[in-house]
Amino acid sequence: MSKALSRPSVSVAGVLMHLLPAVMLFTLFAAVGILHVTSRVLVVDMGYRLSNAEGESRSLTRENDRLKLELATLKAPGRLERVAREQLGMAMPKGGAVVSIADERVKGSGTAQARSAAPAVRVAERGTGR
Repeated sequence: MSKALSRPSVSVAGVLMHLLPAVMLFTLFAAVGILHVTSRVLVVDMGYRLSNAEGESRSLTRENDRLKLELATLKAPGRLERVAREQLGMAMPKGGAVVSIADERVKGSGTAQARSAAPAVRVAERGTGR
């Protein structure tokens, strides 16, 4: 009877072999959880970066539009004429001081397109008393 009452021997290796599948399953779930959380953090971070980049893009677009308007204002013929007259002391030339010279290529070709492609050259003479 002593054999019936005796316990079977339990070895450490046997216990580890029984626990190994549970430990492996727990490790797999932990790794998947860590990867999922890491990916979500990266997605949220990228969303913030995208939002900041879109805001900067809108700001730069507004600045570009403002600069285009300023450039158009500065290039306006009326403003340029006023600046030339008031700040640079320039004046329109007298009636006989402007001479138009036609381009030689335009004289040889009879098409209207060739005439419009090469504009006439204007030469202003100085108003010296010679």
